[in-house]
Amino acid sequence: MATAERHSGKAALDLSDPHYYISREISWLEFNRRVLHEALDERTPLLEALKFLAIFSTNLDEYFMVRVAALKQQLEAQVTKRSPDGLSPGDHLSAISATLRPMVEEQHQSFTHDLRQQMADQGIWLLDHTDLTEAQQIYCRDYFDEQIFPVLTPLAVDPGHPFPYISNLSLNLAVVVQDPRTQQTHFARVKVPRVLPRFIPIPNPEAENLKDSPCRWLGVPLEQVIAANLTTLFPGMVVQEHYGFRITRNADLAVEEDEADDLMLAIEQELRKRRRGGSAVRMEIQRDTPGPVRAMLMEELALAETDVYDIDGLIGLGDLMTFMALPLPDLKAPVWTATVPPAIENLSPPRVDADDTALETAEDLFSLLRRQDQLVHHPYHSFSATVQRFITQAAHDPQVLAIKMTLYRTSGDSPIVSSLISAAENGKQVTVLVEIKARFDEENNINWARKLEQSGVHVVYGLVGLKTHCKVTLVVRREGQQIRRYYHVGTGNYNPKTARLYTDLGLLSAQDDIGADISDLFNYLTGYSRQQVYRQLLVAPLTLRQRLVDLIKQEMAFQTKGKGGRIIAKMNSLVDPALITLLYQASQAGVAIDLIVRGICCLRPGIPGVSDNIRVISIVGQFLEHSRVLYFQHGGQETFLLGSADLMPRNLDRRVEVMVPIAEPALRAELKAILNLCLEDNRQAWDMAADGSYHQRRPGDGEVARSTQVQLMAQASSALAAPTAPVKHRSAKSRKQR
Repeated sequence: MATAERHSGKAALDLSDPHYYISREISWLEFNRRVLHEALDERTPLLEALKFLAIFSTNLDEYFMVRVAALKQQLEAQVTKRSPDGLSPGDHLSAISATLRPMVEEQHQSFTHDLRQQMADQGIWLLDHTDLTEAQQIYCRDYFDEQIFPVLTPLAVDPGHPFPYISNLSLNLAVVVQDPRTQQTHFARVKVPRVLPRFIPIPNPEAENLKDSPCRWLGVPLEQVIAANLTTLFPGMVVQEHYGFRITRNADLAVEEDEADDLMLAIEQELRKRRRGGSAVRMEIQRDTPGPVRAMLMEELALAETDVYDIDGLIGLGDLMTFMALPLPDLKAPVWTATVPPAIENLSPPRVDADDTALETAEDLFSLLRRQDQLVHHPYHSFSATVQRFITQAAHDPQVLAIKMTLYRTSGDSPIVSSLISAAENGKQVTVLVEIKARFDEENNINWARKLEQSGVHVVYGLVGLKTHCKVTLVVRREGQQIRRYYHVGTGNYNPKTARLYTDLGLLSAQDDIGADISDLFNYLTGYSRQQVYRQLLVAPLTLRQRLVDLIKQEMAFQTKGKGGRIIAKMNSLVDPALITLLYQASQAGVAIDLIVRGICCLRPGIPGVSDNIRVISIVGQFLEHSRVLYFQHGGQETFLLGSADLMPRNLDRRVEVMVPIAEPALRAELKAILNLCLEDNRQAWDMAADGSYHQRRPGDGEVARSTQVQLMAQASSALAAPTAPVKHRSAKSRKQR
C-alpha cells in the first residue's frame, strides 16, 4: 500500500501512481465477497442465505462471460497497456484466480457442510441419490424413464463422432464407458437438460431415512438421477465412471455499429452467436475427476489449468434460487409491501369512461405535480402507484399530446409497454428510445421494439457509439391555451419487477426549465440535434463530467476560504481515474468526503496525506442498492443531483446519462436524511480500508442495530411493523469468522 511517506513531500505526490488505485476487477470480487458473507451471516434467514449463495454464483457467471472474457481477449491480442492500478491483462487474470479460488472454496464448503445440514434441520431434505431408500430410488427411476430419458441425447466422442459443442453455462456429465466385447473405453458427454427442474421433489414425507425428522420438502439433484440411470443410455456397455462439469463462455456482443446498415439486424445476428457462446473461459469440474478425462476436456475446450475450478459437491449453485419459491415464510425475510406516498395516495382515483379515456377529477397526479415535485423511493414506495400510474394516466388523458421515454430494461410482461401501446392507439404521439444494446437484455428489447412499432409507436434504437442508459419520461399536455411538460427522471429502469428488489430514486415534476431541457434531450436522441448546452439538466457525454469537476473544485475553494467543504456521493461504482484524482486533491485540501459505493471502488480511502479525509462504505442487504445521489455542501447553498450515472469512464464518456438537480427544499431534506441513514448504518454497512478490504460494521454492546433498509421500510410504513411470522435465525455456531 502506498502512503505519503513514500514521497519526499506533499508537492512531490504523484496522484497517478498506480499504488493509489485498486484493480477494478479485484474490487468487484470484493463486492461479491460481501454478497457471499450475507449467505454465511447467521443473522440471514436460511432461504435468504441460499438466495445469496445463488446470487454469488450467477454474479460470477456474468463476470466470467464479460470481464474475464475481455481480459483473455486482450491477452491473446498481446495488449500491453496497463490499467490505472498498474496491472496488465495477464496480471489481472492471475490476481483474479488467486483472489477467487478461496472464495469459491468457501462457498461450496459452507453449502456442503453447513447450510445443507441447516436445511435438513428445518425439514428441507436435499438428499444425494445414494442416501435414498429403495422406494425413493424406484420413484426416481420411474421419473427418469418417464420425464428425463426422452429429453437426453448422449453424445459419443471417437473418430466418427467429433467432440460435441458444449453450450454456455451448461451442466454436463463426462461419462467413460467400456465395450465388453473389445474392452475398449470410450468417452461420452451427457448434457443435464435445463428444461427440467434442477432439484427433483420426491413425494415421500414418511421416508425411513429421515429418522422421524420433520419433512417440509424432500428431493434430489437432477444430475444424480441421470447418473444413477446411465446404463439405460448406454445399453450393452459398461459404465465405468462419470464426472460433472460446467462450462462458461464469452457472451459479450461484438457489433461494429459504424459498419452496420441495420443495427437491430446486426445485434440479432450476434445474439444467434451468443446462444452458442464464444470461446470457453472457465470450466467448473468435479474435484475427483481423473487426470485423463480432465486433460481431454481442457484440450478440446482450449482451456489452461488456470481456467479450471475444482468443485466439491454440487456444481452450479445458482440453481439454489429455486428454494426461494418454497412457501416457508419463517425461513425468509419478512415480506415488504410497498407504500404509496401520502400526497399521491390522497389523490382521487383515476376514472376511465367506456372509451378507455381518462375523465377529469378534482385532483389527479398532474394537478399535484403542478403544485409540488414528488420524490419516489423504490421499493419503499410502490412503483405501480407512482411511476407506472404517471405513465398510465398520461396514456389515457385526452389532454396529453405526446409521451417520450427511454427504455433500457423492462420486464417481460411490462405494463409500461402496454400503456405506451394504449397511448399510441389513443392517438397520442409516442416516441420510445429502446436501447437494444443493453447487455443480456438485447433480445427482450428487440421484441419490445417490434411490438411497439407494430402499434404505431415511433421507436428509436439509440445512438451509434453510445448506449442510452438514462431513465427519463416526458409527457406533453395541453392545458387551456398553453402546453405544459411533466417528467420523470430516475436512477432505475422502468421495470416493475426490479423496482421491488432494487433501491432507486425518481423525481416527478413539472418544472419548466428542466422540462424544456428534456425536450432538447429527446431531440438529441431521436434527431440530428447537436445540442451542447442545457439549462439545468446534466447530460453525459456532453456536460456531466465537466460539471462534476467544477462542483468538486468549488468544494475545495469553499474549504480554502474557511466555509467548509463537504461531499457525499452514493453510487454503484467509482472507477473514473480523473475524478478519483480530483477527489484525492479535494481530500488534501481538507474537504470531508463520504462515498457510499455499493460495488466497485478503485479509490483507496484513508491514505495519510492523500485520502485521509475520504471514507468509503458499502451497503449490502435485502435489496440491491442502486440509487445514485450526489451532494455538495456548496458553501451552505447545497446542491443535490439525482440520476442514472455511476462515476465510471463508460458512464461519463460512452453513455447517454442524465442527472437532475433537486430544487424543492423538502425533497432535498429527504435526500439528505437518506444519505445520513446510510452513513450511520451499523448493520448492513461495510467500511473500506486503504488496502481494498472491507470490514462489516456491527452494533456495539447495548447499541441498537441501525439498518438503512429496515429504517426506510419503517419510515415508509410510518411504524416499525413486526413480521407476520417469526424469522428463524441460524445457529451462531454456523457463523463464519471472517
